[in-house]
Amino acid sequence: MLSLTRRSLLLLGVLSGAPLLCGCTHEDRPAEAERKKADADLPLRARAVADTDRLLAGYDAVLAGPGAAQGDRLRALRAEVAEHRAALSTGLPSAAAPPTASAPASSAASAPASSAASAPASSVAALAAAERTTAGARLADLAAASPELAKLLAAVSASGALHAAALGDSGPVTGPAAAAPSPSPSPSPSPSVSAPASASGSASASAPVTPRAAAETAALQSTLAAEHAAVYGYGVVGARQPVGPQRSEAQVCYLAHQAERDTWQRLLHSAGATPAAAAPGYQLPFPVTDAATAKQLAAHIEVQLTGVYAALVAAGSGELRQSAATALRESALRARQWGADQAALPGLPAADGATANPSPSA
Repeated sequence: MLSLTRRSLLLLGVLSGAPLLCGCTHEDRPAEAERKKADADLPLRARAVADTDRLLAGYDAVLAGPGAAQGDRLRALRAEVAEHRAALSTGLPSAAAPPTASAPASSAASAPASSAASAPASSVAALAAAERTTAGARLADLAAASPELAKLLAAVSASGALHAAALGDSGPVTGPAAAAPSPSPSPSPSPSVSAPASASGSASASAPVTPRAAAETAALQSTLAAEHAAVYGYGVVGARQPVGPQRSEAQVCYLAHQAERDTWQRLLHSAGATPAAAAPGYQLPFPVTDAATAKQLAAHIEVQLTGVYAALVAAGSGELRQSAATALRESALRARQWGADQAALPGLPAADGATANPSPSA
C-alpha cells in the first residue's frame, strides 16, 4: 500500500488503512479484564448460534419444499449462514452441538431472536423475513459484547440484511433503538472539496464538550478521512455515468456519504477534537475512464468502507457502536447494489486471508 503524503491522500490507502488504526486498541488492557470480557461473550454467542441454527433449519425446510426451484441461490446463502455459525460458536463449550433455544437471555435480544424463527420458515418470503429479523436481533447485543465479538455481530447482521434483500425482503433492519439521525448533507461545489469542518460542526461548537476515549476519537478521525475520500470518489463515479438511473444512484450515494461525513465531524467537535480535513486531492486506486470502471470504483469504495466501519464498531461503545454497525450495513447494501461480490462477513477478513472482490459482477 502506498503511504499517505501531506499533499495527496490515496483513496485506497485512506479506506483500507483505517481498520488498522483501532483493530488492536483493546490489546493494551489487562489480560484478566480481557478474559472476563471473553467469558461474558459466551451467553451472547450461545444465543446467536441458537438463532443461526433456526435459520439453517429454515433453509433446509424451504429447500426441501417451496424453494426447490431456487436451490442454487438458497444453498449459497445457507453456506454463508453456516460460516456465521462457525464464527459465532468460537469458544463455546459444545460448539459442534446446536445449542438449545433457551440460551441465556438478556436485554432486548431475546424477544426479537425468539420471534425471528420459532419454527422453520415455510416459504422463501418467510425465510427472508427471518433473516431480516435475526439481523436486527444481533444488533441488540452490541453494547454488551467485547470489541471483537461486536465486530462479528455487526458483520453477521449486515450479511443477514444482504440475504434478506437477495430473497426479496428489503424492509428495515431494526436494532434495540434507532441511531441518532444524520444531518442533512451539505452541498459540495466539487468532488474534491468538502464542506469545511468548521461549517458542518458550527452548530455544535457551542455545545458542551464531552471527551471520548482516545481509541474512539482516533477511530472517528479515521472514519472521517475515509468518508472524505468516499465523497470525492462518488463525484468521479457520477461524472463518468451517462444521464439515467446509474447517475441518479451515484448522486444518492454521494449525498449519503456527505451526510455520514457531517455526522462524524459533528461528533468529533462535540468531543473537543479538531476533525480531519479533506485532502487537497486524491489518487484513485485504478483509472476510471467510463461507466463500467466508475461502477467498479463505487463497489470498491463501499466494500472498503465496510472494513472502516467494522473497526469503528470495535473501537466505539453505546450509540456510536450502533451507528457504526448501521453504517457498515448500509455500505454492504450499497456495495451489493453496485454489483460487488462480498464475503460472508462484510467488513471482516476472510478466514483464508482472501478479501471480497469489489469488481461488479457480470
